[in-house]
Amino acid sequence: MSQVQIIARYTITAGQEKEVHALLPELTAAGSREPGNLAFTAYRGIDDERDVVLLERYESREAFAAHRETVHFREIIMEQIVPRLDSRVVEIYDVTE
Repeated sequence: MSQVQIIARYTITAGQEKEVHALLPELTAAGSREPGNLAFTAYRGIDDERDVVLLERYESREAFAAHRETVHFREIIMEQIVPRLDSRVVEIYDVTE
């Protein structure tokens, strides 16, 4: 069973930056506590605060699937963050070592 690396790229709608950035610490803390989560961090763009990248690593595809069923995924990402985005791209990779 291989690990899974997630790269989620968000572009925040102009004027919504403060609201989204305020949610990120809660999201990363909750994500980091999930069983099977190995890393969950958020980064703000240097040149444009509207750009955010989430880097997440899970011990398996099943752990990532379980992440998408959590309350914080639904309530923070889908209900509060996604409506404040111009774009959201999620890249999923198997980790080879």
